[in-house]
Amino acid sequence: MQLKKHIPNSITCGNLLCGCLGIMASFENQLNYAFYFVILAAVLDFLDGFTARLLKVSSAIGKDLDSLADMVTFGVLPGFIMFRMIKFSSMIAGNEVSLFFLLFSFLIPVFSAIRLAKFNNDPRQTDSFIGVPTPASTLLISSLGYILFGKFHPSACMDSLSIILPANDPLKGLQFLNHPYYLCAITVVMSLLLVSEIPLFALKFKNFGWSDNKVRYLFLIIAVLLLIVFQVSALPFIILLYILLSVIINFTTKKKRN
Repeated sequence: MQLKKHIPNSITCGNLLCGCLGIMASFENQLNYAFYFVILAAVLDFLDGFTARLLKVSSAIGKDLDSLADMVTFGVLPGFIMFRMIKFSSMIAGNEVSLFFLLFSFLIPVFSAIRLAKFNNDPRQTDSFIGVPTPASTLLISSLGYILFGKFHPSACMDSLSIILPANDPLKGLQFLNHPYYLCAITVVMSLLLVSEIPLFALKFKNFGWSDNKVRYLFLIIAVLLLIVFQVSALPFIILLYILLSVIINFTTKKKRN
């Protein structure tokens, strides 16, 4: 029984370890590996709660540990990924950006901390979310890092910075984001969405009936299709779809009430 209650916390520590390794990868300019660690951490973040419910164990320490792990993995790590992205994009543009623009990236850890604190103390967020969850924000930012900069190693060959995506990549058009101003704008928007009052649906199934889960099934079907066609390049669009569907649901619900 004593061992059983530590299993979810051990999984949470795995999430934390992934965050630390992802930060180390971003320091080494390996944004592809940072992205892989984010994916693994997101899986572990799901599994720790799932395991706790399955084993019927919970504790105040587990809740605090989960928030601390999420702060590192889904707060600090995306900040460092964005820092590298802004720095790389300025090299591509041919001029170094000022420290002011580089510091924009650390809005993400600050607003992530506020988001996690609000989540822990907001009774409205038991079955849904208010504001974009930190894992969703991190998946978007890290996938952009992978798409735009992760398919090569700039530390090995800085001259190859102009070759970001292969010619046959279906989303080569995303290269326009290789500019520090666009990346700073993404940082500001995502930071504000983290602490916004926009209700977002959670992917928690209380039952598997169609009528109660139409939106969830629709989202998952579209997400799987996008992943099959575009693979990793689909992730930013999947996160945007998640936000858009939530806004539409909220709007239609309010309209019905009125």
